Order: sequence, then C-alpha cells, then structure tokens
Amino acid sequence: MSTNGKRAVILDTSAFVAGFDPFSICEEQYTVPAVKEEIARKSISEFRFETAEENGKIKIEKPEGEFVEKARRTASDVGDTFFLSDADVQVLALAFQLKANGYSPLIATDDYSIQNVAKQAKIEFASLATFGIRRRLQWMRYCPACHKTYSANFKSSSCDICGTLLKRKPLRQTNADNPKG
Repeated sequence: MSTNGKRAVILDTSAFVAGFDPFSICEEQYTVPAVKEEIARKSISEFRFETAEENGKIKIEKPEGEFVEKARRTASDVGDTFFLSDADVQVLALAFQLKANGYSPLIATDDYSIQNVAKQAKIEFASLATFGIRRRLQWMRYCPACHKTYSANFKSSSCDICGTLLKRKPLRQTNADNPKG
C-alpha cells in the first residue's frame, strides 16, 4: 500500500483508443511521452489527450532509467519483452517509479502484455474495453508451419528453420498469488 495514500492512474495508449475521458475521474493522471506519439493524429483520442494536457489534467513524465530497466526485467521474467512497445515499457516503468515514490499506481490499459507484467509486479490495472487477464501468463513462441518452439524472448520474429512468422501462446497459466500454479 502507498505511504501517502495517493492514487495515480497511468494511462496507456489503449485507454485513449477505448475512449477514456481524463475529465471523468479526479485522481492524478500520468502518461509518458511515447503514448502521445502513438495516438493517431487528428483523432478524437488526440483531441481528448491534448485538451487534458492543456488543462493540466494529465502529467506527462519520462520515467527514470532504473525503472525502465526494472520494467524490462519484469517483462523478461514473464516472457512479454518481445510484445511490449517502447511506450508500453515506459508506462510500466512510470508505474514502478510512482510506486517507489509512495503512490498507489493503477495502469489503465487493455494491453494484455502490460497487464501480465503489472500482475507479476503486483501493480493494479484496469481494463476499459476488454475483460483483461485473470491470471498471469507465461508465453512461448512457435512456428505454425513446422511447429518448432522458441522461448518467449527469442529475438527473431520468424522461424529459423522455415522462415514463417512466429506466433505466441500461453505456455502455462499461473495464479499470481501462487507462483507454482
């Protein structure tokens, strides 16, 4: 729990795409510069974002390097590194940073990889347009053509045997409170 009791909502790009209105809640709201770059130009999402930014409703902060590294390590632990954009990593890093500064962070996102990493790190998240994940997922990557399997963090996006684009599927599901399943 936070030491000062302050709730901080960290907004991912998917929150804006899902139609989240920053004026609908009173908690402090944050996002990262990369989210602003991901929002489609001349869209209602961009309009909401810019209006909230201009009115001081959203604070845009770039997370410190140590928290970016912590987010990457945690993503690697659950096999989501390959599926997170730079913006996703920054959103997670900002949640780690705010938590370290005594806030109680909540990430508003429909991105399953962000949710999976957040669950691993015991950071709350809220889905807006999807049901969200219920259990933490361990991923594996595989070739749908020749069926060769790879670790979730395999660097290439294609099979080293036949060149087919790799897919991913859950290796196993684990309960977040019980690492053994």
